[in-house]
Amino acid sequence: MKPEDSAPVERPLVELRDISLAFGEKEILKNVSLVAGRRERIVLLGQSGGGKSTILRLILGILPPTGGTVKFNGADVTRMRRRRLNKMRQKIGMVYQYSALISSLSVRDNLALPLEELTDKTRAEIDELVQMKLEMVGMADARDKMPSELSGGMRKRIGLARGIMMDPELILYDEPSAGLDPVISAVIDELIIELSEKIGATSIIVTHELESAFKIATRVAMLYKGEIIAEGTPEEIRSSEDPVVAQFISGSTQGPILETSK
Repeated sequence: MKPEDSAPVERPLVELRDISLAFGEKEILKNVSLVAGRRERIVLLGQSGGGKSTILRLILGILPPTGGTVKFNGADVTRMRRRRLNKMRQKIGMVYQYSALISSLSVRDNLALPLEELTDKTRAEIDELVQMKLEMVGMADARDKMPSELSGGMRKRIGLARGIMMDPELILYDEPSAGLDPVISAVIDELIIELSEKIGATSIIVTHELESAFKIATRVAMLYKGEIIAEGTPEEIRSSEDPVVAQFISGSTQGPILETSK
């Protein structure tokens, strides 16, 4: 056996195994399994209220699953004590649907906040990092602006910059291009790809925007009625013969999605 044949297999960054989640009698997720390798960009597709954003909260340890395990870098998130959980979250960047900037803080202070709270870096070091991240998203001149002075697309970019302030291993995106016009949406898509490649991060993206999904993703997983019913490359999902997937992709009013909701 050659030495390279026995090289260790790289451990996935995120593993969801047989996850179920229920609130009382309402079942949200059923036996969901998903593995995210390092530097992958996984897009979660599915109907509104289908559990996509819930998966992000499970990964962050905000919600405990009813059954199954969630692992980050091999460690069981469901068994972590608060201190270890908070330490894990420092390795995860979160980009919210509506940017979630603090309206009373400048752009600089919004981006600096996690570094000020979680590190012992000096103000000069923090300012240098803030400027670096703003330059990465093309917003170098926005440092002293207030969120109210920014357009929707600008706030999205600032949200991206804040999500990478701690140089995370994993970035979670919740509807990153929602509410944007097609041109600005395309800019955000390109930034997501560029940032993931620059910092070597794994990305998990929740979106309803199919054009964005197929542009960004290295892999797509589709949720339907709390289960992952299809998973594959963008090309495989586009050409899927599953009637639910095909209807969702085409946007047709004819098919099992509407029939089962009646």
